[in-house]
Amino acid sequence: MQKPFLSRSEKISRTMKARKIDNFKNWRDSHRVRYALIPHSGDLAEYIGVVLGDGNIEACPRTERLIIVGNSNNPGFIRRYARLTHLLFNKKPTTTKIRNVNAFRISLYQKYISERLGIASGNRKDTPYTLPNWIENNDIFSIRFLRGLFEAEGSLSIHLPTCTYNFSFSNHNAYLLNIVEHILRRLEFHPEIRNNAIRIRRKAEVKRLKKLIAFREY
Repeated sequence: MQKPFLSRSEKISRTMKARKIDNFKNWRDSHRVRYALIPHSGDLAEYIGVVLGDGNIEACPRTERLIIVGNSNNPGFIRRYARLTHLLFNKKPTTTKIRNVNAFRISLYQKYISERLGIASGNRKDTPYTLPNWIENNDIFSIRFLRGLFEAEGSLSIHLPTCTYNFSFSNHNAYLLNIVEHILRRLEFHPEIRNNAIRIRRKAEVKRLKKLIAFREY
């Protein structure tokens, strides 16, 4: 049987492939899509907070997937963080109702999400987290960071007949709880520490914190 005719370039290509030589690696690297770092801002600080509180970054073979889940009874949450996702990543996320659950999912596929947010992918329950200096050293950014966390996993309950006030942030990551406690004390609050929660119980402080972080104001 006559062998098929191969051009010189085809022969070179086959030889390089057999020898596992990638002559186009430098070209691909130079043409790879580059994603600019997200500028430091209050929006980014708040967004990092909400992702740490109620989000997840999933590592995929060639990209990453960011997911934020919100309660269907709180459409303002969905609108706000879908808008911030679009603003920060310059790409409109997908928002879908989760079947058989009273919740919506904000979802975005893009490369280097974890790197640009400074948040590890996968389960972060016991993962050490250090607050970035640009948030730590700026009260405005720290307040926006708190807002993201409280919007994701905060709860506010006021029982007027007994004058009981409770503004709580719950999470299973001890590092994150310590950060919340640290910021609150720096802002002159007096948090109560529980195993998986940080609580503000003084009436005046509950009102001040709610106003300070604009909790549930969309």
